Amino acid sequence: MEAYFMLISVLSISSISSSQECHRELLENVDFPGTDIKFVYSPDAEHCQHFCTQHPSCLFFTYVRADWTRDIRHFYCYLKSTPSGQPKVQTPLLGVTSGYSLKPCGPDPQPCLSRVYPNVDFPGADYRVLFTADYEECQRVCTEDPFCQFFTFVNDVFTPEKIRYKCHLKFSWPLPRTLNVNRKTGLVSGFSHSTKLTQYSDTACSVKLFPNTDIPGSNIESQPAGTPEHCLALCSAHPRCTYFSYESKALTCHLKSNPNELVMKAKEGVTSGIATHFCQQNTDWAKTALDGVNFQGSDMLFELVDDEIICQKTCSIDHNCQFYTYVNENFEDSDIWRHCYLKRVTTMPAPPKVTKLANVVSGFTKRNCI
Repeated sequence: MEAYFMLISVLSISSISSSQECHRELLENVDFPGTDIKFVYSPDAEHCQHFCTQHPSCLFFTYVRADWTRDIRHFYCYLKSTPSGQPKVQTPLLGVTSGYSLKPCGPDPQPCLSRVYPNVDFPGADYRVLFTADYEECQRVCTEDPFCQFFTFVNDVFTPEKIRYKCHLKFSWPLPRTLNVNRKTGLVSGFSHSTKLTQYSDTACSVKLFPNTDIPGSNIESQPAGTPEHCLALCSAHPRCTYFSYESKALTCHLKSNPNELVMKAKEGVTSGIATHFCQQNTDWAKTALDGVNFQGSDMLFELVDDEIICQKTCSIDHNCQFYTYVNENFEDSDIWRHCYLKRVTTMPAPPKVTKLANVVSGFTKRNCI
């Protein structure tokens, strides 16, 4: 669990969590130098601010705009933090915009990202390509497709001609995902009961799980997961996943893609299943506490509480918390007994890269704007 390191890091975060004020304003041509956590790509400062808000430890940011001229770092969103919760210094700098996390501002619904970006490409993350008459239709298709999170459209003057009017639909994870899951005595983990999971229909899913069964090969991605049902939810949220195999000992969900055949073989400790489509999943897995399981990392802060039930309720009440880990008195380090670690990850549409490219238009699903 790396308990000592986690204790030190979250102590600094928890000490400022109640003192931060809501600052929505963006500061153009102002830099918050240093104290970087990491950088991600964003097409504008507003997207960068939302990303900072959803990141577990980001408190403020500096965004490098498209008009930046000192080097080729365009569309860089630098996520930042300090123990005080405030930038150490502010300096004037042309071509950047800075601002603060919106975590203290109240509930954080999935943001409406209705703006489109001419001459900007979102390379990578494609799962489907089709031809549309214009970028408006491409965005409509993205909005109607439950898997699509963002898109890039190639317009009618792009070179080479043969890929004009192409609409690239792209995927990023909309579900909260635990970045690392392992077994550890004295820990209890679970999800916020307030977490909203996407539902496509009022019709209940017909779930097909195969205990002690593996589906070898065809792996596209592996994700940590607490239960086979959690693995099913991950597979069903991914546009390319046709079925999965879940290793209970390793707490690992292997997403697989093979639309041509389904070949199973007996294997103890593995549960396999088939993705569900356009139906309402049973979400009981997200309300089940997992004893002896650690959702490692992604800490926002901790609170001292008496048991895992109160920890779960604390996470569910906190609008920023998606999942939690509670340390009970069976844990090896008594210094962190009764610590309830509140956690979150980003679930907003997030392109893996943003670049300049003439004669294309990129944008996001408008599903959250409706």
